Amino acid sequence: MLHIYYGNGKGKTTAAIGLTIRAAGSGMKTAFFQFLKNGTSSEISVLQRLENVIVICCEECNKFTFAMNDLEKSEVTLCHNDMLKKASELLIKGEVQLVVLDEFIDAYNKKLIDTELADNFINNELSKGEIIMTGRNPSDKLKKRADYLTEMNAVKHPFDNGITARKGIEY
Repeated sequence: MLHIYYGNGKGKTTAAIGLTIRAAGSGMKTAFFQFLKNGTSSEISVLQRLENVIVICCEECNKFTFAMNDLEKSEVTLCHNDMLKKASELLIKGEVQLVVLDEFIDAYNKKLIDTELADNFINNELSKGEIIMTGRNPSDKLKKRADYLTEMNAVKHPFDNGITARKGIEY
């Protein structure tokens, strides 16, 4: 089944992490992939300690996409493609039952992943396990595919008052 947590509000990654922990706690084998993030978010160190969780991040992604040059974008795209291939492999081999693709929707929308590879993944792997995607603006096609569709809507956020992301709260 496909779960999508999307929108401009806080909580998409947090919800995906919660489901990862719940699944791992029940004995399910899980994999948590972070697109557009290099593994330095605070939650990664905890997930890496869990027995039933594989964590893979894009270490090449060290900047916001608007600050990347073409070479950096190419390197990040290659990393993302490899991550998606690994997610597919884990599902096909039955090594995991739940896969989180955190920030996948944004990587797809910014064309920082091979969209044909991504479309094939969506079309072929959904029957092999639970797949959780996060990001801001999923396509209507993706929304229709989803079995669970949860929108996070920012009603109020400290960023609106000039307060930047805080370690342990936003990252």
